[in-house]
Amino acid sequence: QVQLVESGGGLVQAGGSLRLSCAASGIITGINSMGWYRQAPGKQRELVAAMTSGGTTNYADSVKGRFTISRDNAKNTVYLQMNSLKPEDTAVFYCNARVWPTNYWGQGTQVTVSS
Repeated sequence: QVQLVESGGGLVQAGGSLRLSCAASGIITGINSMGWYRQAPGKQRELVAAMTSGGTTNYADSVKGRFTISRDNAKNTVYLQMNSLKPEDTAVFYCNARVWPTNYWGQGTQVTVSS
């Protein structure tokens, strides 16, 4: 089992920045990748950014150049730095940890970008 606790969401004006954090605990040695997904009202959950255990990153086209995923192995924490935020980034952001073949999810944190 892996437990994920997210923090850092909130309300920000367009053009602003936020940093999300996700702390992992439990059986973390088997984690293959960690990442962030988001779900806007009426839309499907989508991948925002992910990082494998080897450090390979993957970003959605809509956030490339604006968002950066990183991790602190000592703290078992993954971060999502979000810059140049747009109103269309408004969503609930979920932390994900993949221990193949299982996906673990955080409780979600709301990000709201006002125009």
